[in-house]
Amino acid sequence: MNFPFAFGGPPLRGILRSVPEDFFVDEDLGFAPDGAGEHVFVRVEKRGANTDFVAKELARFTGVRAESVSYAGMKDRHAVTRQTFSIHLPGKADPDWLTLEHAEFRILESARHSRKLQRGALKGNRFRIVLREVEGDRDAAQKIIESIRAHGVPNYFGEQRFGRDAANIERAKAMFAGRRVQRHERSLFLSAARSHLFNTVLAARVERGDWNLPQEGDVFMLAGTHSIFGPEPLTPDLLARHAQGDIAPTGPMWGAGEQRTREAVAELENAVASANPELAAGLAANGLRQERRSLVLSTRELAICWLPDGGAELSFYLNSGAYATVLLREIFDYRERI
Repeated sequence: MNFPFAFGGPPLRGILRSVPEDFFVDEDLGFAPDGAGEHVFVRVEKRGANTDFVAKELARFTGVRAESVSYAGMKDRHAVTRQTFSIHLPGKADPDWLTLEHAEFRILESARHSRKLQRGALKGNRFRIVLREVEGDRDAAQKIIESIRAHGVPNYFGEQRFGRDAANIERAKAMFAGRRVQRHERSLFLSAARSHLFNTVLAARVERGDWNLPQEGDVFMLAGTHSIFGPEPLTPDLLARHAQGDIAPTGPMWGAGEQRTREAVAELENAVASANPELAAGLAANGLRQERRSLVLSTRELAICWLPDGGAELSFYLNSGAYATVLLREIFDYRERI
C-alpha cells in the first residue's frame, strides 16, 4: 500500500496480529433470521481459520453438499471473527450443534430463515484491533483520529485484494492477453484489475487534496442507499449535503460504457485508464460495465484505548465492502507478526 496518506502519515508504530485475538471482527448482518424456513442460520466464532474452510466443515457435519452452505462475506484467517453461515436443510431437523466440537470454530447460536444468505448481504463489521509494542506521538495520533471521525479516510481497496506482491495485477494482464485461467481465478484477477484503477485515481486525488471534496464534474453516492447521481452543479444545497455526510464523491470501477464524470474529474480518470490500457480494455472486453465506488470511507464508533502493557486497542465500525487496514494505516505504521 504505497499510496499517499490523507493526514500526513501515521504517527505511531506497532505490531499487528501478535495473536489471533488481537484482530477481532464481529459481522453485522443488519437483520435477524425470521425463525422459520428451509435455511438454518448459524452464527460462528472462528479462530485461525478461513471462511471457506468453516463452510466445508459445516457441510460435512450436516451431510450436505458444499454448495448448500453460504455466507455473506469472507473474514480474515489470522483473527478471531464472528459471522453467520446459512445451511440449506429442506425437510430436515436442525442438527444437534452441541455435538459439533472443532478446534478452530464454535457455534454461538442458530435459527431458521426463509431465504439463503447471499454474498454481500451484510450491513457492516465491528472491529477491535490491538497493536503491541506501540511507539510514537500519541497526541498526533489523537488528532488524526479526530480528523478521521470528521472526514473519513481514502476508501482504498486493501492489499489483500491484489495477492502477494500485487501479483494478481500481472496475472490479470496475462489473462487479458489470452492466458487461460480457472473460473475462480478469473474473478480474482478482474477484481484486482478494477481495484488497481480505482486506487490509482483515488491516490491522485489524495495527492491533490480533493479526495473528499466535491469537484465540478463529480458523480456522487448517497450514504444511506449507495445510489449514484450526478454530475450536478456545486450548489450551496449540494455542498451542505456533503458537509453533513449525506453524499460523497465517487471513483471509477472500470468497465465498458461511457464515463459519467465530466471536466477535470473525467480527465483524471481517463488519464489513469490510458496509462493502464491492458487493464481498462481487458475489463471492458470481459463484460464489466462502468460502476462507481465512494472515494470516502466513513467510520462510526472510532476510539483508541492505551493499554497498560504499552499496546493500543483501536475499535470502530465499518460498512460492508470496506477494509479495516486502510483506516489502520493512517494511524499506525504496523508490521504483522504472522
